Amino acid sequence: MSDKEKKAEEVEEAFSAETNENESTEANETVEEIDNENVQPVSEVEDLKAQLNEMEDKYLRASAEVTNMNNRFRNERQMLQKYRSQDLGKKLLPALDNLERALATEVEGEQNESLKKGVEMTLESLRFAMQEEGIEEIPAQGATFDPTLHQAVQTVPATEEHTAETVVQVLQKGYKLYDRVLRASMVVVAQ
Repeated sequence: MSDKEKKAEEVEEAFSAETNENESTEANETVEEIDNENVQPVSEVEDLKAQLNEMEDKYLRASAEVTNMNNRFRNERQMLQKYRSQDLGKKLLPALDNLERALATEVEGEQNESLKKGVEMTLESLRFAMQEEGIEEIPAQGATFDPTLHQAVQTVPATEEHTAETVVQVLQKGYKLYDRVLRASMVVVAQ
């Protein structure tokens, strides 16, 4: 081998060693860069997943709150609709009482009888309209005294005919709208 060939081989070997060393260094740097890049995105992905979970939780809570509000509003609307006649019923009760008192009076004469018949028809129409709205009379005569339905204004001694805690006489009728008491019955109770 000639000197030129030997020198060319040495240069080539040196060049290939340097190239291998540079490639190796570049490869290591690339691996390090890839490692650094992988570390950052992984933590970003985890952060994004945590944010997603937090947002899903907030969404579910907000959705549940909206559902609860809708249910509450629906129930309130139903209650308002069910008891819409409460104030009107309370205002009509004195008129109902007056019509019943008018029927209780004794009348003489054909003209007075026809007037009483008109009052009776008016009273029946009013009772029917109140019943249509859910307003009912509270049964009291002979019933056991119930402080949620009856108001005791007087007591009398108990007898064999009227046992203790029994309503003896109704002084003023009571009325209720479904399960709400509009006016308690004013009663005399045996003690």
